[in-house]
Parts: sequence; C-alpha cells; structure tokens
Amino acid sequence: MHSIFLEKAQTLNETNETYAVAMVVRRRVPSSGKPGDKAIITKDGQIHGWIGGGCTRGIVMKEALLAIQEGKPRFVSISPNATEGAQAHTKTYVMTCQSGGEVDIYIEPVLPKPHIVVFGTSHIGVALAKIAKAMNYQVSAINSEAYPDRFPTADQVLTFENMAEHSLGSHSYVVVCTQGEGDTEALHQAIQLNPPYLSFIASRKKANAIFRELHDEKNIDFDQLTDIKTPAGLDIGAKLPEEVAISVLAQIIQEFRQDNDNATTTEVQINNDEYYINPVCQIPVHKSTAKHVVEYKGEQVYFCCDGCKVSFEAQPEAYIT
Repeated sequence: MHSIFLEKAQTLNETNETYAVAMVVRRRVPSSGKPGDKAIITKDGQIHGWIGGGCTRGIVMKEALLAIQEGKPRFVSISPNATEGAQAHTKTYVMTCQSGGEVDIYIEPVLPKPHIVVFGTSHIGVALAKIAKAMNYQVSAINSEAYPDRFPTADQVLTFENMAEHSLGSHSYVVVCTQGEGDTEALHQAIQLNPPYLSFIASRKKANAIFRELHDEKNIDFDQLTDIKTPAGLDIGAKLPEEVAISVLAQIIQEFRQDNDNATTTEVQINNDEYYINPVCQIPVHKSTAKHVVEYKGEQVYFCCDGCKVSFEAQPEAYIT
C-alpha cells in the first residue's frame, strides 16, 4: 500500500497536478482508520489509499477538496461527542455513524509549482527562464519562432501557432520581455492566453505606447490592459538582466503566496457526477458505494451512514426544499 501511495504521488508531481495528502494521526475504536493510514485525494474527488470508511471517507474528501481550493492545510477531528470550536485550529465533525468511534486526521494540499511563461528572447527572458528552472518551477518559452538553443532548460519551447494547444493553470505567470523585438505582437499573443498574472518588462512610457498600438491595431480594450503589471517586478534597483529577472520572480512569489494566504471558501466544489452531496451533513457520497439510498419526491438521495438516513427520514423537508 505504501509503495502505491508513493507511486501515485510521484505521478501527480511529474504532471504538476494539485492533490491533497490525508493521514490518520489518532483514533478510538471502532473507527476503521488507524494511525499512519494515509491517502491521496485528487481534485476530482478520487481517493487513493485508506483513511477509513463511512462518514470518515466523505468528510476527508470534502475537507481535502477545501484544502486544495484554499491552498491551506487543516486538522480534522471526527467524534460522536464533537463540539464545534472546542479545539483551536481544528475542524470538528459529529460522527453520525451509529457504530461510533473517533478519528483525527491531518490534511495537507500539495499545490502545483508555479508555471513561468516567457515571451521574448532577450537577455532578461533567458535569465528569467534559467533562474525559474533553478527554483524547480515549470518553464515555457513562447515566441514567433521556436528557439530551443536560447532556452535549453525550459520544459517546452513553443511558437505562437502551437501555444493554444497548451492550457494555462491557475498558477501560471506570463512575462513579456521582448525588449523592442516584436513587443506589440508578443503582448497581444500573451493577452490571448488570459493568464491570472501578466507583466510587461518596459518603462511606463514605452508600455503606454504599446498599449495604444494594441488598442488601435489589435482592437484590445483598455480595460484588458489595466491589470498588466508594468514596469514588471519589484523595485529592488535592478540593473543587470539577472537582477531584473530576480525582481520579476520576487513579484511572482509575492503573488503566489498572497493568493494562497487570502483564499477562503466554505463550499466544496466537485466536478464529478459520481458523487452526491449528502443533504444532512453536506458530505460528498460516492453513489455506487452509498450505504443507504432513499427516494424522495422522485429524487434519489444518497447517504454515507445510517445516522444521516434516520435524520432525513424523520424530517425530509428540513433538508430538501
């Protein structure tokens, strides 16, 4: 089981995918999860490993998906006698399975590495790609023509024609550092990617001139240009190409960390039709393995445990409108 866990983690790391790791740290019988049991939860709700069944499985999946959405770890305690807020920094759930038991689980998200996308073959662009790769970031270089010799450390070198085949994730950071060679076209192509972060290495005067060209010649609305960060990077008094590259990466790191620190959510998002949200405890239930299924007003209602089923049947209108 441990080798399967490690192999799955390695595969997800190699493909730069987001996932969460859950580990049982304490239990009281008859909970089936034992200390040291662990599982990987992917963003589509699939669980690889073992952390217990019944209520525990659904709760862990819900909290793991929330951890992925927020980018923050969490400690979860499940007990028949749980009291919300009794333990600081702990999310508590009442064990509704009639079998009882207690279990504490630590859940940590594993986020994809930042993806640095470089437009331009300038010295700054080359330095940016090199330093970003030294930080173990994913690096792509995109230009009108492929220049693999200029970017030997990049994960991929693309042209404008084939860049559409490669989608950007939520942690993608696009930097246009053309330095006078095809500025307008490169920035136009970068805008088409609609990245969450886009910066343009240029003086403010030059950037305004390029923005005017994009508006007049490419029909780019000025509203689309307001979020472009220019001059790019943090002001550290950089002069050399490597120093400018470091200032840009510093700004990207700042953005990356702030996104994770500010992320808060209370509703789990799961894009998988195989799951149903239990209306009683709001825990995702795998339809094929649900312990109980009740038909109510023509709808199939799935439950993770007998306790939720009993509560629902006693007052179904309180849970489904």
